[in-house]
Amino acid sequence: MPEFKKLVAGLKRHYGEPAIPPARGPFEFVMWENASYLLSDERRAAVFEGLRERVGLDPESILNASRATLMELAKWGGMRPETRVFRWREIARIIMTQFGGDLDGILRQPYDQAKKALKQFPSIGDPGAEKILLFCGVSDGLPLESNGLRVLSRMGFGRTQKSYGATYRSVRDDLSCQVPRDAVALARAHLLLREHGKRFCRNSRPLCRTCPVSALCSYFAKARHQ
Repeated sequence: MPEFKKLVAGLKRHYGEPAIPPARGPFEFVMWENASYLLSDERRAAVFEGLRERVGLDPESILNASRATLMELAKWGGMRPETRVFRWREIARIIMTQFGGDLDGILRQPYDQAKKALKQFPSIGDPGAEKILLFCGVSDGLPLESNGLRVLSRMGFGRTQKSYGATYRSVRDDLSCQVPRDAVALARAHLLLREHGKRFCRNSRPLCRTCPVSALCSYFAKARHQ
């Protein structure tokens, strides 16, 4: 198993300091996660900022916005824009009816309770809730999405299981003694691993021979000897 600290340092040397998403607070991060589907971060940001400028990024503004305006913005975010509009309004409705119009209060709750609250929203499962809390300064280990999980699994952390959830838990267990406690450092690691999974450590045809951290990778070492 490689040293996590060395892996993250190698990724940072290659990619530089990663950019944190432009969302602020749990509500905006829930909207950020629901802004687009299977598109680039640049397109997601365009939809997100369009909502901020043309509608207002608060639950009441989302609920009061015209369907035509929301649909126009939702079409920037990829296929099934009508589903996206429904989700935006559902997010706003949940916050207004269950959280008094302000989702920030969950950040003062125990971690598991805050995570449970976030999982009420569309498209937010355990990894998404953990990521949102991390970006809001609340952490309990390193949250991973599919790209980061694939990178760490190939590096030699955890064991690949039949289910995604089991693999996720296995990798997290292996990392538990190596990851930093600081939320800023964890957020940096999350973003760097995600970027590396998208650019080099792809699901099919990974670019192992030009990978900047291949010297630490179990997957690459095995492939060289086959």
